[in-house]
Amino acid sequence: MEENREVKREKVRSIPIEQIEDFPEHPFKIQNDEQMQKLIESIQDYGVITPVVARKIGEERYELISGHRRKYACKMLGIDRLPVIVRDMSRDEAVITMVDSNLQREHILPSEKAFAYKMKMEAMKRKAGRPSKENECPVVTNYYAADEVAKDTEDSSRQVFRYIRLTELTSELLEFVDQGRIAFRPAVELSYLTEDEQRDLWETIDSEDVTPSLSQAIRMKELSKEGNLDMDTIFEIMREEKPNQKEQIKIPAERFSKYFPRGTPPKRIEAVIIDALELYYREQERQRRRSSNRDER
Repeated sequence: MEENREVKREKVRSIPIEQIEDFPEHPFKIQNDEQMQKLIESIQDYGVITPVVARKIGEERYELISGHRRKYACKMLGIDRLPVIVRDMSRDEAVITMVDSNLQREHILPSEKAFAYKMKMEAMKRKAGRPSKENECPVVTNYYAADEVAKDTEDSSRQVFRYIRLTELTSELLEFVDQGRIAFRPAVELSYLTEDEQRDLWETIDSEDVTPSLSQAIRMKELSKEGNLDMDTIFEIMREEKPNQKEQIKIPAERFSKYFPRGTPPKRIEAVIIDALELYYREQERQRRRSSNRDER
């Protein structure tokens, strides 16, 4: 909404798509998914309602700041010009605007947020620079920058740091995080492993179809810090059976509650059920043997 109000106050220019370059190291992926198809259909029916935002970087050359998905949709439709708001921005101002505009999207991958937060934090620190003699404020620290990055987001400054740690993962492990094969908190701990250790871990996860828990990730981080983490150790840790990987059968309480007095401890209920299954199994075996004996006669 804020972007739309700002657009109304600025001049909109029609610029050929070929003159508009994508933002360097743009951290947000363009996916040809259901949402993209809806955007393509909308543009096909109504055109580009909200102009994209760019900055001039040369003679008839522009750098796209906001609107990468709209540009992609237009190219898919064969549209060769875009409505553009051209703003006079420095590189760091453009980074901050690019990140802020894209963080409003509904679905954001962990890797996208990680690199976006990192880019914005670095841009804010460069933009602030060192204080003048008249300014007694210290140089902008990582902690102050993290607080600023966290503003207007659902994440705390500590969570911002955690996301930025994900940028230390190899591309293979980071892809597992995006796919949900590695949970966020274990991924943060694994980011402290060396590149070779991460590649060994990736091979183990891929070949054994296992997922590191938070406790396993912390153990590997500590072993790595001590210089005692190798392929065999990684394999041994990852092959451990975790409680959430044990096969379980859940029976609703109402299915068996009438057979037990109220307040019977769960352990007692479990023991009685196992005993009953043993009796059932032995009875089935007796009937099988009787049937077999009759057939032999």
